[in-house]
Amino acid sequence: MSSHSALRFAINLGNAMLAGQSSGGELHGFTVELAKKMAAACQRQCELISYPAAKRIVDDAEKGHWDIAFLAVDPARERELRFTEPYLTLDCTLLVRHESNIHTVQEMDRPGTVINVGKGSAYSLPLVRQLQHAQLQEYSTTQQALAAFLAGEGDMMANIRQVLERAARDNASVRVLPHSYSQIKQAFCVPRNDPQNYAAVSRWLAAWKEDGTLAKLEDKYIGKH
Repeated sequence: MSSHSALRFAINLGNAMLAGQSSGGELHGFTVELAKKMAAACQRQCELISYPAAKRIVDDAEKGHWDIAFLAVDPARERELRFTEPYLTLDCTLLVRHESNIHTVQEMDRPGTVINVGKGSAYSLPLVRQLQHAQLQEYSTTQQALAAFLAGEGDMMANIRQVLERAARDNASVRVLPHSYSQIKQAFCVPRNDPQNYAAVSRWLAAWKEDGTLAKLEDKYIGKH
């Protein structure tokens, strides 16, 4: 790998558990720290490119706009992306209103039920494949989908458990369902048509799993569940 140009990392702001942005525009979080570690390990400068949603990162994969991203592994993305082994697994569940008569994720697939999701998000892709009766209401970003649900739109909100638990702590009118309808396996990825960084990324990921670096970062940003 050349040491002269910067490594460009696509940072997905659609998953608030993994990355965020301060009011001054500074990026921070799990994947931001991973990006900086990866660039340092490869002796490259680190360039962070923020995206409001994962779908836009996938859409840009063939355009040469970024070199490495941190996204959930999903068959629907395999044509554009090549994934490493996962570095983190997150549970997907649902947020409902307290008065809802739905109490388990097994009950979600009902005729007339509307589930809010961010378009093309990793937690929505399993629902696209699974649901036969309930309807998905797609929004441009996860944040918009959640805001719409809290404002009264839709019957449920799908997301990763930690995000929904945070919303429930801040809003007594909603609750998180127990159990999960799917799991998201987060991984490094590179564009399928430009795999030059794949070997180095995979090598450092394996090393960080082995030496405990990833476990420490997970404890720092996600916590024990």
